[in-house]
Amino acid sequence: MLNKIVLCCVSMLFISSPLLAEELKIGAGAAPTENVLKPSKSAFEKATGINLTILASGPKQAFIDLDRGSVDAAAAGLSMDDWLALLKKEGVTISDPTTYQAVVIGKDRVIVIVHKDNPVTKLSKEQLTDIFSGKINNWKDVGGKDAPILVVWGGLTQGTNSMFVKHIMAGAKPTTDVITATTAEDIRQNIAANPEAIGIGPQAIVNATVRSPETPEVARPITLITKGAPSPKVKKLLDFLQARK
Repeated sequence: MLNKIVLCCVSMLFISSPLLAEELKIGAGAAPTENVLKPSKSAFEKATGINLTILASGPKQAFIDLDRGSVDAAAAGLSMDDWLALLKKEGVTISDPTTYQAVVIGKDRVIVIVHKDNPVTKLSKEQLTDIFSGKINNWKDVGGKDAPILVVWGGLTQGTNSMFVKHIMAGAKPTTDVITATTAEDIRQNIAANPEAIGIGPQAIVNATVRSPETPEVARPITLITKGAPSPKVKKLLDFLQARK
């Protein structure tokens, strides 16, 4: 009798386990992760019963994973044309671009981020170009304290980096003398820990530990792509996001 009770309890636990829930995997860059997917995750899962797994791998790896079939969709803070251009620059071969379907799921700004105690309130396009190319390396040269500038650069934020270099730096080569970070959240944490640091990221990552000085605006679409038509799971996410606008 005891064995039957134990077996029954184990069976019920297995049946109710969240491991059996349907899973939707999205490979993503910084902008969709911070602005769209993370803020929607709990409500989407509650509304649909689908576990939303966000792989913050950057737009290059997200596309590769989509092409391999290891994620259901990929998302980045880029237009489809800019995404394809980035992939080409990164050496990713795309046999047939028409295979992929793109949907804009949001919009974001690429912003400059400094430590909360940094006194600099405004930076021009020229100043930003000089800072991120390494020409200016002391805050006193842009109205700040006499302290070295520490540039934080994200290795998994290629979409953000690409937009910033294109629209602010006019294609100038970024300095390699940087604090290397990974995701947008890692960039923020590095800047929060270093009063002399500066970096770029999606608008949503700003919190009490960092701030954004006034800079020229760089706006970008947030695009989700699928290989072929969206699956029913992806369609549910797209419908959910559309209903929240």
